[in-house]
Amino acid sequence: MAAKQKQSEPIGIFLDRKDGHVVLVPAGDWVMDNLAAIDKDLRDLEEEIGTSPAVFDVRGLGRIDLAGAFVLGRTVRSCERPHMEFQYIGKHSIAQKLMAEADANSEVCPLPPPPRNLLDEVLTRSGRAVMRALDEGVQTAAFLGQLLMTFGRVLTHPRRMRWNAIVNVAEEAGVNALPIIALLAFFIGAVVAFLGANLLTRFGASLFTVDLVALAVLREFGVMMMALILAGRSNSAFTAHIGAMKMRQEIDAMQVLGMDTFEVLVLPRVIACVVMAPVLAFAATIAGLIGGGLVTWAVLDVSPTLFVSRMQENVPLVHFWVGIAKAPVFALAISIIGCRQGLLVEGNVQSLGERTTASVVQALFTVIFIDAVFAMVYLELGL
Repeated sequence: MAAKQKQSEPIGIFLDRKDGHVVLVPAGDWVMDNLAAIDKDLRDLEEEIGTSPAVFDVRGLGRIDLAGAFVLGRTVRSCERPHMEFQYIGKHSIAQKLMAEADANSEVCPLPPPPRNLLDEVLTRSGRAVMRALDEGVQTAAFLGQLLMTFGRVLTHPRRMRWNAIVNVAEEAGVNALPIIALLAFFIGAVVAFLGANLLTRFGASLFTVDLVALAVLREFGVMMMALILAGRSNSAFTAHIGAMKMRQEIDAMQVLGMDTFEVLVLPRVIACVVMAPVLAFAATIAGLIGGGLVTWAVLDVSPTLFVSRMQENVPLVHFWVGIAKAPVFALAISIIGCRQGLLVEGNVQSLGERTTASVVQALFTVIFIDAVFAMVYLELGL
């Protein structure tokens, strides 16, 4: 017949006072399984004992392990005396040794925080931010490389191109964004014309407002309005849509079915954005020129015919192509960032919000950075 497992004796502790000392009399088995039942009583004893000298009477103590020794010693330790020499009545085979071991390897009070050095903290955070930015750049470049490999594979098998998805994304991200892009570009052109007219009239060169509006809208504001709206509208939509699919495990299901997520989700969005970007930039440019032309007509009495003829004579067509050439590059960067952040979403709503925010911020930063690179390249080329 199998031997029965020895049952733990009931745990308890009694308090007595003798000659100005507090005598603690533990009883029963002070092992881990029994400690939860007496934890509240021990907390009350800690407040009652305070800083009074304490002695342990271990004559009635049963079994004890390291956890029990720590909890028993904790009742008389405090921040004022974290490592004190325990006094005992009677002898126990291992109690004294375990309580000394627990006392030597534990802290009653949390360690004070190290002194803060503002310069070190600023440098540390800056270094971490730079390393995160570099890592994001490397990961985005790797994402672009995988996308190009997928695009090359689809080109060799044209039947795998998802034209319906491309047309749908082109409508959602392109055609539906056309009104807001045109409206904002119209107001930007009007604001530039107001500023130019106010400034140039002081120097008797109000007619040059036409040149200012044409150059600003053709080279920068038209394509930048397109890029900013795509970054704030379509980019966040890509991240939210793909991230929601990731949360619902739809992407995992696609992978189980043998479907390539880049081919199904990423490539159609990238192609649609790259194709629609020049169209949206052209519409924004026209709207900006119309806004600027109406303001010059109302403020400077420059008729639309004079506005167009002045622009044709003094603003070469190359400025239009300089602006439009940036549109596909902006769209490529924006769509890649949006899709990549969507695929990084984890299975909770907080992750979806964080990735959507990161997607928009990264897209805006990337657009400004690429525009600065284009400006330096055009400066070197004399364009």
